[in-house]
Amino acid sequence: MMLNDAKIRSAKPREKPYKQTDGYRLYVLVKTGGSKLWKWSYAYGDKQKTMHFGIYPMVSHTQARAKRDEARAQLAEGRDPGVVKRLLIEENLRAAELTFELVAREWHANTRSQWAQVHADDVLRSLERDVFPLIGALPIGELKPPHILSLLQAIEDRGAIETAKRVRQRISAAFVYAIAKGIVDIDPAEKLGAALKPLRKGRQPAIVDLGRLRKMIDDAESDYARPITRLALRLLALTSVRPSEIRGAQWTEFEDLDGRAPLWRIPATRMKGDLDRKEEVGGDHLVPLAPQSVAVLRALWPLTGSCELLFPNERHWHRPMSEMRSATCSTERATMVIMSRMVSVPPSRRHERVGRAAREGA
Repeated sequence: MMLNDAKIRSAKPREKPYKQTDGYRLYVLVKTGGSKLWKWSYAYGDKQKTMHFGIYPMVSHTQARAKRDEARAQLAEGRDPGVVKRLLIEENLRAAELTFELVAREWHANTRSQWAQVHADDVLRSLERDVFPLIGALPIGELKPPHILSLLQAIEDRGAIETAKRVRQRISAAFVYAIAKGIVDIDPAEKLGAALKPLRKGRQPAIVDLGRLRKMIDDAESDYARPITRLALRLLALTSVRPSEIRGAQWTEFEDLDGRAPLWRIPATRMKGDLDRKEEVGGDHLVPLAPQSVAVLRALWPLTGSCELLFPNERHWHRPMSEMRSATCSTERATMVIMSRMVSVPPSRRHERVGRAAREGA
């Protein structure tokens, strides 16, 4: 006779455990202490086996029958339901151990060889600061879009709009790695870009009027700063290179300073870009030098000519000048780049002509 809830509830404990049977070998085992356990017996090969489905009423009659039917279907496919259940438990335990932080660090270690050291450190630092404290300990397979959107919005709330977008990209890349490894099936960060605040696109502060440009150069020349810093600003105005290229400039990079075609050869390894760009054969950045640029180098030589770097740190001469000092060059460089686009000369000569025009008019 088939079981029902009333019959199960009314079953009383006896001196020995006993069974109340349902259909297809499903039964409730009533124990001497009064607990009631769902069990199912089955034959696999030439062995009789038993599966446990849980405690009644935590597992209802309907749920127990559903578990039995699922197990019978597995048995019909030639699989041992007990082994299937055990493997599922082990898989769930492994999944719980695969936290987002563990997988993200593995992704970073696997990918960092493609990046410059500075960029690799920046990626890991952003994850350690903004991501791991919030979702790092959670199983990566349990993360949903709302979990990730919440942390990205927290970054936006402090005004770091661009950082939030970069962090989303890095989280997404970690998930793509996890998909390739068979750890997860989807990337919950993939579509979140549309939910983030738009990045306000604006030009870098720059002066595009030649008169104001002359005044800016005069102000930089008269500013209270150590001579090396003023010479760095002057060379930037004449060459329009990136501030980071000024910071890391080495005396060995300059060629033919006493000849007719003085040149600054910035190695590809110091240029902005990924490792492929840095390792590119013939990828050095060539900056023709105007006579005024050579004059700056001659003025600088007595100050730092004995060093490897043109513009060393004030305290540690084996290190480049601080980023704080070189950051003052950003606006000036933006100005020079914009002005260069307004001058009708071939790209290979813009560094020379724009710098010369700025200095002669100052």
